[in-house]
Amino acid sequence: MTARILIIDDEAPLRVMVRQMLEKAGYTVEEAKDGEAGLKCVLQNPIDLVITDIFMPDKDGLATILELRAQFPHIKIIAISGGSRRGPDYLPIAKKLGAQHTLAKPFERQELLDVVAGVLSQFAEAVG
Repeated sequence: MTARILIIDDEAPLRVMVRQMLEKAGYTVEEAKDGEAGLKCVLQNPIDLVITDIFMPDKDGLATILELRAQFPHIKIIAISGGSRRGPDYLPIAKKLGAQHTLAKPFERQELLDVVAGVLSQFAEAVG
């Protein structure tokens, strides 16, 4: 069975790029522009893995991670961020809140695919 992945990021070009990378690798991919839209998508479709940006309008990635952990504890999460020029790196916080892995932007295609495969294989081991 093909893993279903949801990309949550307010930058449309990044969503499209990541979607294309993952679809070429054989995954089924959904997209959402922010945390609110992402949570609605998860309610409507079974999702195995969420890749969420940290800095987004409306509902940011940290709030999204907290809600996903509370409502859908089985979903794996990868947090991504280009960091904030104004403040600290929030990726370690994302990990403490429940993300299985983090990736700093920009990342390479193979780095993304390796992290996705690793997180999904942890999921398979936990289920199996």
